[in-house]
Amino acid sequence: MMKASRFLPLVIFLPLLSCSDKNQAPQLGEAPVKEVVAAMTPEEKVKLIIGMGMNYDGIPDGILPPADPEDAKVPEKVPGAAGRTHAIPRLGIPSIVLSDGPAGVRISPKRKGNDSTFYATAFPTATLLASSWDTTLVRKVGEAFGSEVRDYGIDILLAPGMNIHRNPLGGRNFEYYSEDPVIAGNMAAYFVNGIQSNNVGTSIKHFAANNQEFNRMQLNTHVSERALREIYLKGFEIAVTKSHPWTVMSSYNLINGTYASESRDLLTTVLRDEWGFKGFVMTDWFGGKNVVAQINAGNDMIMPGTTAQTEDLMAAVKNGKVSPAQLDENVERILNIILKSPSFNKYAYSDKPDLKKDAGVSRMAAAEGMVLLKNNADALPLTTGKKVALFGNTSYNLIAGGTGSGDVNKQYVISLHQGLANAGYAPEASLQAAYQKYIADEKAKQPKAAIAFFAPKPIAEMPVTGALLQNEAANTDIAIVTIGRNAGEGGDRQEADDFDLTFAERQNLKQIAAAYHAKSKKVVVVLNIGGVTEIASWRDNADAILLAWQPGLEGGNAIADILSGKVNPSGKLATTFPVKYSDVPSAKTFPGKLLNPDDKTPANPLMGKPAEVTYDEGIYVGYRYYNTFNIKPAYEFGYGLSYTTFAYSNLVLSDSKFNGKSLEAKVTVTNSGKVAGKEVAQLYISAPVKDLNKPAIELKGFAKTILLRPGESATLTFTINAADLASYDPNQAAWVADAGAYTVKIGASSLNIKQTAGFELAQAIKAAKLKHVLTPLTLIKELKK
Repeated sequence: MMKASRFLPLVIFLPLLSCSDKNQAPQLGEAPVKEVVAAMTPEEKVKLIIGMGMNYDGIPDGILPPADPEDAKVPEKVPGAAGRTHAIPRLGIPSIVLSDGPAGVRISPKRKGNDSTFYATAFPTATLLASSWDTTLVRKVGEAFGSEVRDYGIDILLAPGMNIHRNPLGGRNFEYYSEDPVIAGNMAAYFVNGIQSNNVGTSIKHFAANNQEFNRMQLNTHVSERALREIYLKGFEIAVTKSHPWTVMSSYNLINGTYASESRDLLTTVLRDEWGFKGFVMTDWFGGKNVVAQINAGNDMIMPGTTAQTEDLMAAVKNGKVSPAQLDENVERILNIILKSPSFNKYAYSDKPDLKKDAGVSRMAAAEGMVLLKNNADALPLTTGKKVALFGNTSYNLIAGGTGSGDVNKQYVISLHQGLANAGYAPEASLQAAYQKYIADEKAKQPKAAIAFFAPKPIAEMPVTGALLQNEAANTDIAIVTIGRNAGEGGDRQEADDFDLTFAERQNLKQIAAAYHAKSKKVVVVLNIGGVTEIASWRDNADAILLAWQPGLEGGNAIADILSGKVNPSGKLATTFPVKYSDVPSAKTFPGKLLNPDDKTPANPLMGKPAEVTYDEGIYVGYRYYNTFNIKPAYEFGYGLSYTTFAYSNLVLSDSKFNGKSLEAKVTVTNSGKVAGKEVAQLYISAPVKDLNKPAIELKGFAKTILLRPGESATLTFTINAADLASYDPNQAAWVADAGAYTVKIGASSLNIKQTAGFELAQAIKAAKLKHVLTPLTLIKELKK
């Protein structure tokens, strides 16, 4: 009886307590967030901070740290998403879903128990979008992209990537916008605003100085305060202040000896205190070493989450290494974003985005960002009805986008062959058959990759034999040769056979040019590439060169739109094409070096080995270097041709003296040719050189005209602020504009300056006084003029 009398009340009491507790517990969205945080147990707080692990079929067991096996049993809301958070039902806190990627929503096409196939639009890569120099266009892409994020039940998109193109061999450059932070920051801001207009979030990444894939999880980046502030942080600052992204993703690398995800200087002093960021910070997947240091630095969420991290953080909470106040701060920031999420607001997602509409946006954006590099004797646009010989593997197997987390499960890809046929041209059928057989045979020979996540080895170009070539030259009107390149997460590109053409590509191009030019026929080269390649050595073989980048799933149609003249090319380079790789200022130090080169033990292919890289070029990245040191590139920053011409006139400044606040510059752009087109006007400033070394010019503004008819003009207005004149002086820990004469230069590229005007700054201005942060531990001998 005693056992029964003690046992029965207990059975009755526990459910009653649970019910009562749930009714009394503050609910997220009903009670203030601080009250919800106060009601959470330490275990619940830790669970919210540490993600639920990652399910990815392409990575073998043993490579990634394990997550809680109980979490893996919880069905995924969106199969194929990159990560999710723990729900806390008793407080009304739902799980939220985070998904890649930068060029389209990355999810699994198939789901258990469902016969449907789920696809997403492959949009043009970030480098192509930046080449449009059109922020309005980029916002439209963001709006379409964000609608798919929302319709697939995702809360936060892990994009955009916005690291700097420090070196053309960066494996993920296709995910990033530019070598210039003004372009990168503004493109990212408009993209984020477009996505977040759908009431879903973004995560701008990888914060910061993550500009190579070489041993990326253990790479120590040595970089000066000034280069950090002016080049590698500036774009993030622009994006944070102009678009207020929901989250920021800290990068894998160390910066001057401290992991980015463990740096309070970076994540609290700079991001929150200086820039006013209000969202939460998450790690890159499996990034950093010390979860306690990450939390104390202000890295709020640990993704995708492992059992060891949960245990370590729980122990730190109990032993006081993480204070209650710090833990509450991290949790509060996460909850403030969860409140805005579709999952919290119970959005009834459809799993049926309007893919047809979004494909139209993708095609339009792709054409707007393609860059016409060469067009001798009006080789383009093509005359209607031309019979075309299409050479090159990627003529039939277009590369829509890069690999790794930047890949997209797309329903189709329009090849250049299909695009030209759709546009009314006649691609030669026997050549098509030869290429398609060759590509299929070569793919069948390829070994299966150990880790499917990484880029497969490219197929060598099909050799063009004499008989085949002579037949094509005799029976077609024009040759179009595609050159393809792909790269992605986990590895950087190489100079030989990647930046440079392969032997087969050089031979094919040389022979094709000789055969067609002998018959007074033209040769057009289409570059279907994700990053910069060498062009100078072979461009004389081509009558026209179109840089199509990686243009998304409608790429073939978009290329045909440009080649046919349906769309007048208006893209401009947002990254420099050097004559040769050795001209690149970071060529000698990229991608870095191993700290223990004699260690022969195999590295985990994802985690890498301890390594370092020194950014000894300092602020002289891209055109800042080429213009200042008078190194002539193959195609300069801002360069791009059109089927029409433009004249610049009437540059007027609002004052000849800077009043300490702002100055206005107006310029007139006129279509002086015979075809309607758009022009990108670029505003550069040359500053006086006193205590600090300075680049010859720096981009401070840009604007793209509307479509101008022949003879039509547009007046563009730019505002120049004190911050636009300032350089970062590490001796003062301040942005300083020196007194003296400044020159405003409006150009069609960084070398093609059309109009100039000057103004005076009577007294030096300290535009912002900051704190010393992220200072180098060793002396960096930086490049100086």
